[in-house]
This record gives sequence, structure tokens and C-alpha cells, in this order.
Amino acid sequence: MVRADPALAASIRDLRKDYVLAGETVHALRGVSFDVPQGDFISIMGPSGSGKSTLLNMLGCLDRPTSGQFLLAGIDVAQMNDDELAETRALRIGFVFQSYNLLPALSVVENIEVPLYYSGRINPASRKRCLELAKLVGLESRLEHKPAQLSGGQQQRVAIARSLVNDPQFMLADEPTGNLDSKTTIEILQLLINLNNEGRTIILVTHEPEVAQLTKRSIVLRDGYIQSDEVR
Repeated sequence: MVRADPALAASIRDLRKDYVLAGETVHALRGVSFDVPQGDFISIMGPSGSGKSTLLNMLGCLDRPTSGQFLLAGIDVAQMNDDELAETRALRIGFVFQSYNLLPALSVVENIEVPLYYSGRINPASRKRCLELAKLVGLESRLEHKPAQLSGGQQQRVAIARSLVNDPQFMLADEPTGNLDSKTTIEILQLLINLNNEGRTIILVTHEPEVAQLTKRSIVLRDGYIQSDEVR
């Protein structure tokens, strides 16, 4: 087993991904390398076809690279089997999506609990943690509300709390403000900044430069390569 640097949440080395479409090989990622230090806040940007979605799938353990390494907790993700990938997604990565992906029949606190349900860890201690997370994102007065009774910003707050319930290696936010108005976008970004200031590691995928400017570091992809990697 490769041992992880404890100062790193993840490490990506010469990551490549090829697809065969209509008999032709498409090089989606062409040797991407970067480290994700604990407590970093990284935005990933790039035009359509840049490899941004492919990299997102790699970081989320939704796909395996053609070659290269993605080390998470000292383990090369490319060497994991399907069950190990599923367990990694559930326990080590907190997902926040543009469309929230809440279950409409469940309350706020029940939606926060969903990852615990899938891992069979529902108990009084975990319920207490879910209540604490609801308070952390400012929804302690909405615990029994269903998603349809919440605003878009409130739904995204539920999704952020849900992403934290397993204390993941890092949060992976895919266009988390894409469906929000400008005022609510600022509120959600401030929540992410606060979480980062408390030590949370966040990787945020966005197409909005004004969102990327609020992160500590911005990686821009183009044609499967890293075009720039700027620390602010």
C-alpha cells in the first residue's frame, strides 16, 4: 500500500483518461497532476471539452483513470474494486450537487441522515450529529420540513450538511450555486468559506469566475491539460 502524506487530503499524479468513441480515441485527460493539501479550498474551471467533467468523475470515484494515480487516504483509487469504490464514495467524499439531490419524501434531518442509512449507522449518536449539522447550516428551525417546503438555498444547505455527516476526506461541490440567485449564491459561498476556515477541505467545480475568485486556489483545465494552477 502507498502511504499517504498526512498533510494531503488527496494526490493526483499524471492522471490520464481515454475514451473510444465511434472507433476513435478521445484523450479527455492528458496527464493531470496536483496535490490537495488538508484544508485547501480549490476551484476547478474550464470550457466545455476541457476535461473538467472527467476529472470530476475521477475525484468522485465514479470512474477509473486509464493510467496515473489518484491517492486517497494512501490508497490508489485505480486499484479499488467496485465495492471499495462505493465504500469510498460513501465514507471519504462528501458530495454537493447543483440540483441538491434531496429525497422529496424525507424531512431535513432525514435527508442529512441518508449516507448513514446506507452505511447502516443510524443510532442516537448519529441522529445527534445530524441535528448538530442542521444547526451548523442554519436549519435548526426547519428540521421537519420537506424539500418542497424549502427555498433553493435552504435545500443546498441540507445538501451541504448531508455531505459532512460521514466526516469525509474532502467535499466535492459540483456547481453548487448554479441554480441559485446572486444573493443566495453569496450565502452558500459564505457557508463554504466558513467550513473551509474551520479546516474542511473543499474542491469546487464551477464555470463562474466570480465564484472561483473566492476560493484559495484555482485550477483551469483546457484540452485535458492543466492550463493554470493559481494560489490566491
